[in-house]
Amino acid sequence: MSVYTDIPYAAADPEGSRGHLLDLYVPAGQGRRPLLIVMGGSAWLGDNGKAYAAQLAPHFTAAGYVVAGVSTRSSAQTRFPGQLHDVKAAIRWLRVHAREYGIDPARFAVLGDSSGGWTATMAGVTGEVRGLEGDVGVTGVSSRVQAVVDLYGPTDFLVMDAHMLPGACESFNELMGVSDCHNDVGSPESRLVGCAIQTCPDRVWAANPIRYVTPGAPPFLIAHGQQDLLVPHHQSELLYAALKRACVAATFFSVPGVGHSKNIVSPDNAESDVRSTVHCRDTTPPATRPTLDTIESFLDSALRVRAGAPATS
Repeated sequence: MSVYTDIPYAAADPEGSRGHLLDLYVPAGQGRRPLLIVMGGSAWLGDNGKAYAAQLAPHFTAAGYVVAGVSTRSSAQTRFPGQLHDVKAAIRWLRVHAREYGIDPARFAVLGDSSGGWTATMAGVTGEVRGLEGDVGVTGVSSRVQAVVDLYGPTDFLVMDAHMLPGACESFNELMGVSDCHNDVGSPESRLVGCAIQTCPDRVWAANPIRYVTPGAPPFLIAHGQQDLLVPHHQSELLYAALKRACVAATFFSVPGVGHSKNIVSPDNAESDVRSTVHCRDTTPPATRPTLDTIESFLDSALRVRAGAPATS
């Protein structure tokens, strides 16, 4: 595996920041390979989301994927839709440079956890929304992706507090230094959109990925811990329901005993409550846990590739 770090996909903004950098993990061998773009969550407070890719790259490069860790700007550096403009710019840059790194430009997937899951989901459902492309970095190239893995990302900010687990807002307030949970003017969601979320529903609606779900959305794998104390499990329920209504292929793993944790992919977790839909019909779930092997199988199916082999030669 070859590793390329701190590649700028656009000029730093602000100067000296890390939000326009990506890392690439390229497996040995020849041919055009599918790409998995990875973004770690930070409640939109950090600009180094690309670091999460280092945890996943060994598994997915061994399976024949190029892995890109992508960073986007923090909410202190830009308000929404800046983060979406960033990931779209990274996708476009990777498409333009696909041949250089042995990437198949027709087979892109995105994966993220928490706020990174929101970013991945937004990228997945807005591939055809021209008004959200932005002008960051490379332009004039498609930002569409062909599969999405959303690990416990938020969706509808306005109803988060109503579905927090008992006592969760108290711990959330302490962690985030706020007093009114997600509705607080200093909450991560309010910082993202630039106002206390309940005072600016139009801005919040613009940042809600459910707004953009259409039958043309790519397949989704969603996983959410039932004991999540930061992002209510209900947020993923809403996304899955919207995808099903639009007849988008989707599988939702509701994982018991797991909170807001990257360990949601552990094979040691209890079996999930799983829902799966294709063409608006319930289907037999493909697995009982959202492990890395399960995610790999999902990506192989969505991108129509054989694990461990180049997509095209």
